[in-house]
Amino acid sequence: MSEFLTLCLAFLTMLIAMTGFALSLPAHWKQAGFSLESPKRRLRLFGWSGMGLSALLCLSADHPSMAVLVWIMLIPVCAMITAVGLTYRPQWLRVLGNIAGGR
Repeated sequence: MSEFLTLCLAFLTMLIAMTGFALSLPAHWKQAGFSLESPKRRLRLFGWSGMGLSALLCLSADHPSMAVLVWIMLIPVCAMITAVGLTYRPQWLRVLGNIAGGR
């Protein structure tokens, strides 16, 4: 796989991770439109798994010193995108909530 595609995949997995962390909080879970209690453990597991997978993808795409820098810079970028998504289009985050069992 090319370096560009690997880094794009790392970005997407980090975005899923940040979304999982955000939806594990009750306020954001309700903001996304769910009425039942959130599956916190499963969402946090998505978050930690996504962060780990993103780190591995970054390591496979670049030299370790550059991969760590890229991975650390992905964290605030994806957190900001998730925050903006929660502000303007919280229903878009329902996709991950449905996967986690929110219905």
